Amino acid sequence: MRTIGRIIAGFFKWTWRLLNFIREFILNMFLILLVLVGVGIWLQVSSSSAEPSRGALLLDITGVVVDKPSVSNKLGVIGRQLLGASSDRLQENSLFDIVDVIRQAKNDRNITGIVLDLKEFAGADQPSMQYIGKALREFRDSGKPIYATGDSYSQGQYYLASFANKIWLSPQGMVDLHGFATNSLYYKSLLDTLKVSTHIFRVGTYKSAVEPYIRDDMSPAAREADSRWIGELWQNYIGTIAANRQITAQQVFPGAQGLLDNLSKLGGDTGKYALENKLVDELASSATVDKALIKQFGWSKENKDFSYTSMYDYQVKKAPDQGGSIAVIFANGAIMDGEETPGQVGGDTTAMQIREARLDPKVKAIVLRVNSPGGSVSASEVIREELAAAREAGKPVVVSMGGMAASGGYWISTPANYIVASPSTLTGSIGIFGVINTVENSLDSIGVHTDGVSTSPLADVAVTKALPPEVGQMMQLTIENGYKRFIGLVAASRQKTPEQIDQIAQGHVWTGQDAKANGLVDSLGDFDDAVAKAAELAKLKSWHLDFWQDDPSFVDMVFNSMSGSVRAMLPEAIQAYLPAPLADAALAVKAQNDKFGTMNDPQNRYAFCLTCGDVK
Repeated sequence: MRTIGRIIAGFFKWTWRLLNFIREFILNMFLILLVLVGVGIWLQVSSSSAEPSRGALLLDITGVVVDKPSVSNKLGVIGRQLLGASSDRLQENSLFDIVDVIRQAKNDRNITGIVLDLKEFAGADQPSMQYIGKALREFRDSGKPIYATGDSYSQGQYYLASFANKIWLSPQGMVDLHGFATNSLYYKSLLDTLKVSTHIFRVGTYKSAVEPYIRDDMSPAAREADSRWIGELWQNYIGTIAANRQITAQQVFPGAQGLLDNLSKLGGDTGKYALENKLVDELASSATVDKALIKQFGWSKENKDFSYTSMYDYQVKKAPDQGGSIAVIFANGAIMDGEETPGQVGGDTTAMQIREARLDPKVKAIVLRVNSPGGSVSASEVIREELAAAREAGKPVVVSMGGMAASGGYWISTPANYIVASPSTLTGSIGIFGVINTVENSLDSIGVHTDGVSTSPLADVAVTKALPPEVGQMMQLTIENGYKRFIGLVAASRQKTPEQIDQIAQGHVWTGQDAKANGLVDSLGDFDDAVAKAAELAKLKSWHLDFWQDDPSFVDMVFNSMSGSVRAMLPEAIQAYLPAPLADAALAVKAQNDKFGTMNDPQNRYAFCLTCGDVK
């Protein structure tokens, strides 16, 4: 008996020691991490405060470009240096930080040119790339050269490369121009197989966000509408490339058959095809390109390469605040009720930022930067009401539309004094829908049933029960009421009748140039134009911008970087065991499910454009 007691006591004793060791090990590792982080921050601050060495600015954009990154660029740099990149393809870069870097470099005597190294650039919406292109053109016009180098170029990479004075391409590389497409998954047959009952409530012939639940393919109306705007985006893309390269649109992309015919004549040599059609200026190996860049910018012992400063190491010096303040508030991502989360617009958070700007006497005007496919109707209305209050308080409100300002993104734009959109902005999509799924038939097929009592049919709502007809009727009434409210707001803001707005609404998506023709926006331009208009309306002769956004804490940055690493590794590990088509399908299902999974409107009413962000 005493022996058994010793064994038990020994077990607990060694278990306790093991737990203590693990606890101390974790605490010590965390302490070491904090020390390394502190040293890294000090080194980062020290290096960023120094003048850049004379040479090129290396525009090595890694990941995607967005209006408002989840983690600020400065914290992201430290995170990449200390914790490793979460995933180069997942990294987010601020559009406005990139433009600021280019514009400062234009006037920096130490920066004698730009080198575009875009192999890790994963893409951006077309208006964002147009804005970066504008800054690159300003840089070129100052007399400083821009060079682009790459083994191959995707469509997004080549768009930016086309602004260069000279484009190099590897002899075995290609410029992958193929056009734009949208693809959505459709679930009707799957839902039928699973015996899931889908109840759809919508207004709008072109409101296609609900089609995945009720069809196995795209409706003719949605196909006609999407074909229009995606064709215009492609023509805008080709037109910009042709103008930059001083060639014809036919040379940029002669169509699929023309491309195949020309490639056949060249024996499938994609590099030679790009050169003969003046898509690039020279086919050259990396060694040849290095030699040319060293000759242009000089040799750097530190880089062991041509002399350059990476955009991530280049410090933008903030100019002293002058004149009145123009508040810049972001609505970036799907619009949801509650507080803001990374990549999404929180109705309460955004409304509070607008309220603070309205009550701040130093703020003379507000620019709302909208890049959103829409979302919750109630959250959109919370933001709209606060923006309307700001305008009523005498503060001019200008909306700057980015890649998307559709559905709820347009709803929140209606109180503006003035709306500026890019020709390639996707906007409109004025319509509302609601979706309720019930699984009573699924449960019935496996012998599970639900029953109970209620004081009225309106109270008897559960995912496990058939939807009472009265609830369906009420849902449709609220959806129709919401649509009337939507077109009424648009009509009042655009000085048109609801009947006139209804003709261009019905969920129809428009590009910025069509929206201008239909009177949904006031002018075509970019963020600079919106700021200039806000200053004009506020009668400001001088001004400065205040970006109203909460920078994440350092702890947030650490955990975001760590979780990003996990997110980056897991899909690849899983995909390694899946055939490519299945892996792609799995990612597509997840992406589409994420769009609907976070919807939280209390009345299940949504103003959302499903296809606006799916152009590839």
